[in-house]
Amino acid sequence: MALYLVQHGQCHGKDVDPEKGLTPAGHETVTRIASVAKGYGVPVNTILHSGKKRARQTAEIFEKALVPPEGLHTKSGLNPMDDVTALAGLIDSKDNLMLVGHLPFMWRLCAWLITGDAENPVFQFQNGGIVCLKRHPETSGWIIAWTLMPEIG
Repeated sequence: MALYLVQHGQCHGKDVDPEKGLTPAGHETVTRIASVAKGYGVPVNTILHSGKKRARQTAEIFEKALVPPEGLHTKSGLNPMDDVTALAGLIDSKDNLMLVGHLPFMWRLCAWLITGDAENPVFQFQNGGIVCLKRHPETSGWIIAWTLMPEIG
């Protein structure tokens, strides 16, 4: 099936919101991307997020749009500097799983799954965008199947 990697939406700085919640623009962008994903019928069974306010708010917007049957849950191991190899070993490619987290974790996880090297970036994430990974049918390695980003260029 698919693994959907999402960097949280644009957030306030600590000086405005110590918990760094989404800005109005961040909320609008995530809502727009979630609406497009819904329009395409993106199938998500479960959404896991880091528990940080900005990731939780982003995940809640996707949950409202995509209505995953297994719901929304906080998951340890999705924070910016967490070890991607620990989480990568828990991913079951049979699930349609969405992970909502932070940089550099998201680009490092994507790189690890595709190349086996977390320090070799393979995609430039954007706040609120989705990177869909799937297993290649012939090699069973992970590939980027598609992306849905707020900005192009």
